[in-house]
Amino acid sequence: MIEHLKKLFAGPETGASEPDPHQLAVAATALMVQLSRIDQNEDERELQTIVDCAVKAHQVTREEAEEILEDALDHAEDATSMYEFTGQINEHLNQHAKQVLLESIWRVAFADGRIDKYEEHLIRRMADLLHLNHREYMQARHRAESSG
Repeated sequence: MIEHLKKLFAGPETGASEPDPHQLAVAATALMVQLSRIDQNEDERELQTIVDCAVKAHQVTREEAEEILEDALDHAEDATSMYEFTGQINEHLNQHAKQVLLESIWRVAFADGRIDKYEEHLIRRMADLLHLNHREYMQARHRAESSG
């Protein structure tokens, strides 16, 4: 997955280019997949929430969102570092967009009806890597919890 994402984000050989929204959707989805696997219990509700969030946030069709999810699931064990994903997200999304992404990540965590300590720790790390402060982290959690 990381190699696939590197190729997607690399753009043309002539230099750096803006990734398209589909590429950012792949990076965001990869973060959500990592979260869904942290508790060693990949819940169908979490996976459905990932698809729902991708459709809403990235203006992709449900079919495209499911393809992105399948690709991310197939390669999730290869993704040993979140830096690949968060680096691209930081480069191309503003602070508000990163907060919306974190809210989606929280929705995935809440999808199975509980938050375990590993999920909470991973989301905190993701927030730090996305340069979101504690207030933004808590606001995203509150919005996700309130909407669920």
